[in-house]
Amino acid sequence: MTKTSFLCLCDILRPYLTRENTRFRSTFPVEVRVGVCLWRLATNLEFRSISHLFGVGISTACTITQHIVTAINRVMRPLERWKLPQVAGAIDGTHIGIIAPAEDPADYYNRKHFYSVILQAVVDHRMQFWDINVGWPGKVHDARVLANSSLYRRGENGTLFPGWIERLNNVDVPVHILGDAAYPLLPWLLKPYPVGRGLTEAQTHFNFRLSQGRMTVEWAFGRLKGRWRCLLKRCDVHISFVNQIISACCILHNYCEIANEEWEDEDIVDDVDDLVDPEIGHQAICGQIRDALCEYLAQ
Repeated sequence: MTKTSFLCLCDILRPYLTRENTRFRSTFPVEVRVGVCLWRLATNLEFRSISHLFGVGISTACTITQHIVTAINRVMRPLERWKLPQVAGAIDGTHIGIIAPAEDPADYYNRKHFYSVILQAVVDHRMQFWDINVGWPGKVHDARVLANSSLYRRGENGTLFPGWIERLNNVDVPVHILGDAAYPLLPWLLKPYPVGRGLTEAQTHFNFRLSQGRMTVEWAFGRLKGRWRCLLKRCDVHISFVNQIISACCILHNYCEIANEEWEDEDIVDDVDDLVDPEIGHQAICGQIRDALCEYLAQ
């Protein structure tokens, strides 16, 4: 993050932090507090080392980090800003490693053989998050996370997107997002044709185009974890605060992308390959929508 972006971030958070100064016995400058938090999120360095770098106590560094993360979530939370027809983004889930929680640790032990919580995110073409759902135990399937999210409820009751329709091959195609095989086929969520059922050339081409479109969410996860390395290996904070850490990092990711912060591609790839979700539910209408798009791409 450049100095300009850092100072701008401090100015965004300053009103909230100034009002909350009474919560600190000694009021450290906003720049110091934001710096402590960003250093912790970006490096996952121990608080003992951070306390030496910034000249604050270990417990103070911990308190400051929690306070700034809370401020980021309260002040900068709005993520939903999207107005493009038909394809509104791509959805996927990624596992964030955690310390095994005291309660129900088996629920958090995922198929990759480590403890985690799941970050479900929808990303636009600029690799910015516009919807996130954080905190489901790592053992849970992506389709179940979706089914229990506000994204799903809005999609099903018709409030997720404007009612913009485009007529393709005599089928009304609504605004939708792209998902992989782990997700259900819905009017507002398209997934690839199942592999191994004798796909036509057009269906194979459709799957390829959908996969290319979904790369934005994979790249976004890579950049998120590359910038904020507390999410890359294991986030070693208490389970009660993990969700806020992840949310704050997603918000800061958007902030850096909007500010056009430089990114050194380190080939950080998310390799979660969830189980395939069976094609159930709105089969008739969803099949028509997917087939219409398939035929349109084949023309």
